[in-house]
Amino acid sequence: MSKKIGVLGLGKSGVAAANLAVKLGYDVFASDSGKKREIAGLNKKVKTEFGGHTDKILDSGIIIKSPGIHSDIPILKKAKKRKIKVISELEFSLNNSKYKKIIAITGTNGKTTVTDLTSKIIKAAHKDSIVAGNIGFPLADKSLKTTKNTYITMELSSYQLEDMPEFRPDISVLLNITPDHLEHHKTMAKYIKAKENIFINQKSKDYAVINADDKICRKIASKTSAKVIFFSKNKLKKGVYYDNGSFVIALGKKKVILKPKVNIVGMHNIENIMAAIAASYCAGVKPAVIEKVISNYKGVEHRIEFVKKVKGADFYNDSKSTNVDSTRVALESFGKNILLIMGGLDKGSSYKPLKNLLKERVKAVFLIGSASEKIKKDLGGSAAFYDCQNINNAVNKALATVKSGDIVLLSPACASFDQFDNFEQRGRIFKELVCKL
Repeated sequence: MSKKIGVLGLGKSGVAAANLAVKLGYDVFASDSGKKREIAGLNKKVKTEFGGHTDKILDSGIIIKSPGIHSDIPILKKAKKRKIKVISELEFSLNNSKYKKIIAITGTNGKTTVTDLTSKIIKAAHKDSIVAGNIGFPLADKSLKTTKNTYITMELSSYQLEDMPEFRPDISVLLNITPDHLEHHKTMAKYIKAKENIFINQKSKDYAVINADDKICRKIASKTSAKVIFFSKNKLKKGVYYDNGSFVIALGKKKVILKPKVNIVGMHNIENIMAAIAASYCAGVKPAVIEKVISNYKGVEHRIEFVKKVKGADFYNDSKSTNVDSTRVALESFGKNILLIMGGLDKGSSYKPLKNLLKERVKAVFLIGSASEKIKKDLGGSAAFYDCQNINNAVNKALATVKSGDIVLLSPACASFDQFDNFEQRGRIFKELVCKL
């Protein structure tokens, strides 16, 4: 094998992959399409180019592609013609990791909460446990510190999964599939196919935890050879289900009933908890441990996160809602009297599915970002709309409008990249503004 590796893209995962390759003794060349800049944390032995991808990267035995970069860009077409192997950061990291079990989680919405909760449950039972992928840190950062007893819990996006056609976790979790990232995948069929990679290579001794209440998930469940464990808000003969405040594990001769204290709001979080229960139970964690961790769990930052009560109104940060369906879920988590801050960078989906919810529950919508006009066009007549351009204006306008008992909810239904580096920065700035009120 060539001792030369090319890294395409110097985001977080690209930097981690480049550094790992250097530690493994490779000669590493990294190519990034952005402006020339200092890359924090990048090993000084990595040779770099910026402003586009030249043929220099083709002088490599392997190219590690960052998630989100299209596979059909010119440089990768050239690599394919030259039969240069192109792999993902995660595949490269897994090839250089040791582990006992991999628990892999995906879905359009909820995957960060489920990954976070599942990893905490696994950690409570197994000290040698890490969380990686699309949450926490790139696996490449910890690959060389893993052992044969390490449990790896990972969140995987469709971007990552489309680059992992041979991936096989011990336990896969598929939460839901609704339109998202169509600007990248182009069609729902391609988006679904990417998600299927989480379980398509699993064998009969593996487990696939799947949402029985999601039509697409249920339909494609037959494509895996793994033992399918369904979870549902409705009673199941076999699986994990929710029954009047209790979580029921019906997988053996006797049903196991858990009654944890639930601290995170919304029916979608009941689904998230069921998925985490099923995954950790399949990983061999005792029910008492699962119940205790859930009872102490307070949720994830930027996911319907309570910020502060101002003028008798509750302010919530749901900046992670970067698509229409996640905003739907957030709106369904509350009753009426919602003041909604939404907008950002459009992702190609219609906002019309939110129209009835806005009519029923939302008093006013405060629009930010470049998608404002499209949102007004799709949702006009469903609530009062205010053009606020940016999040500072939106918070101030909401404060001027709010009454005691209202909910002020940042749930954008859009990506953040028109005005922010990422959804985390958007959420933090919102919280800072609210905390100053």
